[in-house]
Amino acid sequence: MGTPRRLRALAVKRRNASGDKTVRLMKLAIVSKFDRIKDQGQSMIELTLILPLLLIALYIPADFGLAFFMAQMNQNAAREGARIGTGLASPFGTTEAVAVKNAVFARLPNNSYVTSRSVTVKFYSGASCMQMVEVSASFNYNFFFYQFMRMFGSSVSNTATITRTTEMRYNYQPNTLTTACTTPTTYGPYTS
Repeated sequence: MGTPRRLRALAVKRRNASGDKTVRLMKLAIVSKFDRIKDQGQSMIELTLILPLLLIALYIPADFGLAFFMAQMNQNAAREGARIGTGLASPFGTTEAVAVKNAVFARLPNNSYVTSRSVTVKFYSGASCMQMVEVSASFNYNFFFYQFMRMFGSSVSNTATITRTTEMRYNYQPNTLTTACTTPTTYGPYTS
């Protein structure tokens, strides 16, 4: 590639004043302009190749973070259900278990990532032991990334079962009882 006439003339004028360095700098400036145009195309191709991997690398932590957030919401729902169950009137029966179940379902996440929600309520009772209310809440969490992998032929299961259980002391009993009851009455599992 030759240099254009205007640049060649400019290079000749400067060469007379400052020597050979100017000519080399002018040639480098012209070559670097063409290299920049070529480099822009190369950068776009590199971005096109790297972008899917970059998006996957950014989405995996977000998907697992969302799973941990849903697990925390599940724990909070089970804890609130047990707290509500400990304050319900004695004797503990089906009506109280349904009230606990409704409270837990109201607090469990309900979106496209969550399926198969279920709640189990247990009441541990006895004459001379500490009565307890136990609430278990569980659901299947659907990882979006694994669903995406299955589109490309992978055989990875895209769900994980998240279960949280909370046990609390029942309020309407003497506080001198310290040995926990071991015989549960189970209500449920309730599903939605």
